Amino acid sequence: MKKKRGAIKNVYTLADLKSLPDVDPPIRLGVFGDPVEHSLSPEMQNAALKHCKIEMEYARFRIGPGELAEALNLVRQEEFVGLNLTIPHKIAVLELLDQQDDDVKRIGAANVIKIDGAKLRGFNTDGRGFSRAIREEFSVDLRDLRVLILGAGGAARAIALQCAKENCERLVIANGTFEKGQQLVDSLRNFFEGPKVLGPVARLQAIPWEERAFQFQIANVDLIVNATPVGLNRGDPSPIPVT
Repeated sequence: MKKKRGAIKNVYTLADLKSLPDVDPPIRLGVFGDPVEHSLSPEMQNAALKHCKIEMEYARFRIGPGELAEALNLVRQEEFVGLNLTIPHKIAVLELLDQQDDDVKRIGAANVIKIDGAKLRGFNTDGRGFSRAIREEFSVDLRDLRVLILGAGGAARAIALQCAKENCERLVIANGTFEKGQQLVDSLRNFFEGPKVLGPVARLQAIPWEERAFQFQIANVDLIVNATPVGLNRGDPSPIPVT
């Protein structure tokens, strides 16, 4: 006989994780982030779980930067099977993983954890998901696009690597700290040493976060990707100047 299902909260906290509510189906999946209220993952994942007749619930967990290690220890005890990670945990989680796949090692960020026999195995699906979305939404492949990525954090690194792997026409990184953007560019140079004909602008470059630089680049790119936290809150300004 099934237990009576308790009310599912919109957002759980670390305190909730220490004593998870007794609901049916049980919470065994979730997304960790701060902020996390904006995430649409529970709606999508729970619909998929229901369709596939998998008896598990997926929930949001607002886990602060200093709470990640404790939260991961708790999910091991609660028999979770997996997690998604969003800001600010994709990079910080690396030192807490038991295993990392090759993409995580190269990108330096993870957005998925599989909990396997109490071991935390890290993966990164951001790049592949981005590529698939572009193909499905715009009917075009990354290899045919000139791409400007805003940011150089976990998501930006994954998307940049995917663009490089698919031999995009052009890749530009803009970051508030120019040196960090340049480091990302330098890590991808081996992908851009092929025979594509060079045009009047560089195929791979980092640019400063300046209006003049954006104005020039907008005329020389097809797609702008916002991989910064700007836009998570209503009322946030455009991440680039509106000209």
